[in-house]
Parts: sequence; C-alpha cells; structure tokens
Amino acid sequence: MPRFLHTADWQMGRSYSRFDIEDGAALVEARFAGIEKLAQLANEHQCDAVLVAGDVFDAQTVSDRTIRRVFNATKGFSGPWVMLPGNHDAALAESVWTRALRLGAVPDNVHLALQPGVVALESQGLAILCAPLTQRHTYGDLTEPFSHYETPNGLLRIGLAHGSVQGLLSDDIDATNPIAPDRAEVSRLDYLALGDWHGTKQVNERTWYAGTHEAERFRNNDAGNALIVEIAAPGAVPSVTRVPTGKYQWHQWRETLTVESDLAELLKRLEALPDASVVDLRLDGAITLAGEDRLLDALSVAEARFRSIQCDRSNLQLEPTEDDIAALHADGYVGEVIAELRQQQELQSEEARDALAILAGLLKEREQEAGQ
Repeated sequence: MPRFLHTADWQMGRSYSRFDIEDGAALVEARFAGIEKLAQLANEHQCDAVLVAGDVFDAQTVSDRTIRRVFNATKGFSGPWVMLPGNHDAALAESVWTRALRLGAVPDNVHLALQPGVVALESQGLAILCAPLTQRHTYGDLTEPFSHYETPNGLLRIGLAHGSVQGLLSDDIDATNPIAPDRAEVSRLDYLALGDWHGTKQVNERTWYAGTHEAERFRNNDAGNALIVEIAAPGAVPSVTRVPTGKYQWHQWRETLTVESDLAELLKRLEALPDASVVDLRLDGAITLAGEDRLLDALSVAEARFRSIQCDRSNLQLEPTEDDIAALHADGYVGEVIAELRQQQELQSEEARDALAILAGLLKEREQEAGQ
C-alpha cells in the first residue's frame, strides 16, 4: 500500500528582519531543523516518497550556503524526494534550481520537477504528475494537462502543483496561478498535493494543501504540519493524517483592557503559552498604575521565556486611581504635574502617557530607596 509524505512552502532563505537578530536566527534555524524532521517522519511512517509542492526556496537569490544546507537536510530519508518549483522559486531559464545543479548540491534521490510531465516512481507504486511554475505568475491552469498524461498501469496518479484552487481562497490570492477545484476528479487523480496556501487545508477528499512545515507568520491557518497520505490502490479514497512538524507557535493578539479582570485574564493566557511561542501583542483601552506594574513584570518574564514577544502599548491609556496617586505620595507641585498629565492623556497624548509612566516609575523608585 503506497504511502507518501506531502509538504510544501518551506521558503528557505526567508529572513525575519522584524525580530531581534538572535530571535530571527533561531526562527531560520527552526526551518532547517524542520526539514530534518520531515525526513525523520518519512522514515518513522515508512513512506515511499516525500513530495514538496513548491516554494522550497523563498527567492531565486538565496545564498549557495542555503542551497547546500537545504539538500543536506534531506539526507535523513534515502527514498525519493520530488521537489516542485513554485512562485517564489519558479523554474526560470536561470534559477535557484539551475544553480543548485551547477553546485552539485542535489542528491541522486532528489527529483527536481523543472518541466511539466510525469515522474514515474515505479518501485514505489507512484506516478507523480507535475505542474511546475516556470514564471512567478500565470493566469492559466497549469494542471489542465494532467488529464492527457498517460501513466503506467497500476501506479497511483498523484498530482503535484502550486497555486490557488479557484473559489476556495480570497480573491486576491485567487488572482494568479489558478487551479480548477475539480482537478482531481477531471484528471483521474488519486490525490492532488498542493502548495501555496501556508496552512493545512482540505479541498476535497483527494485534494489537500499541506501548508508550511514551520509557521512563519501570524495567521490562524493551521500551519506547521505535514500530511501522511496512504492510498490502498488506484481509485481508492486516500487516508490523510495531519502530523505536527513546527517547533514554534505564533500568536497575534489584539486586546482591549477595560476592567481589572481583563488584565488578569490576559496574563493568565500568556502564562499558559508554551515556551516555544512567538507573540505579537497590541493593547488598547485603559490600565491603572498598579496594573501597569503587573503588566510590565509579566512582559519581562515572557521576554525571557518565549522565543519572542513584542507588545505595542501605545494605545493603552494610563488611568491612575486615587489609590495609585496616594501610593506615589505626590504632593504639591508633583501632584499638580500628575493631574495635568492625566488631563493631557485624555486628549490622546501619547507623550503625556509616557511622561506619566516615567514620573510614576521615578516616584516608585524614590519610595523604594527611602525604604531601604
């Protein structure tokens, strides 16, 4: 019974410039480690082949070192790999793929589907019908020729393509590299392995997006998986198993703090996240000085525990309570300054908010030093 691993959208060579250098480097390394994990999974599940449905590389201009490291990472699985060019690494006349071949970096068991056609893996019982992108954007369905491809009797007909199933994704995604939603049925495919959508998504019982092996953006799209596909015989319905492969979880939260319990719930959720988290947090609403202390302390702990946490508090208004002001012992002129800053903050002055936070911090430091 043939069994293969379906993956896509590795986009190796991707950079993470929005992150600190240390965090960005760790995210890059996780993508290489993810390929090694795919090889390990292929062995553990006794797969006959690994199919990569496009965008192995993020750009044509990735370094030679990146090219060599990608193919080195595949060596843990000695069975056949079939790699398809996608829109980021299209099979141009001169491309990242031709460079990889010149470097001698491509192992003998890795099949580069640089031309449309069939890669016959007869000993594995698979015929891979390939629709590589030979330019970044196309406006015709490159999988249409699948209907005319002849494959050896007894081999499963497996389509491998990179693009947008029409009518499934948003209009801006659907604009280029279209794929007919009934391609598997029309072209008598036992399975259609797709790339381009970075999350795991089922189109129908024979058509799936595997998604990227390691999440790389803040989208709730079930990224960080591979698919183990098993098909008993030609014409049989595939058995598809989603297997987690990602190291890091990406979370993007937009939170409004109104009452004290909102902050308590937010901190509870942060504490519950695993250490291998990448968090983008944007806060608005209002918070007391005491709440600000709790928030900053929790963020400090999270910075040390998570892979990365970024918190935008520019729209979070400081609203000191009477107890907050009393705790600062801000009498006389200082008390008048605090009152003025509170009024300015009500006019949406970010400078007033920051000044109030700084002043509160200085007053608290003075109190702590006085108590020593």
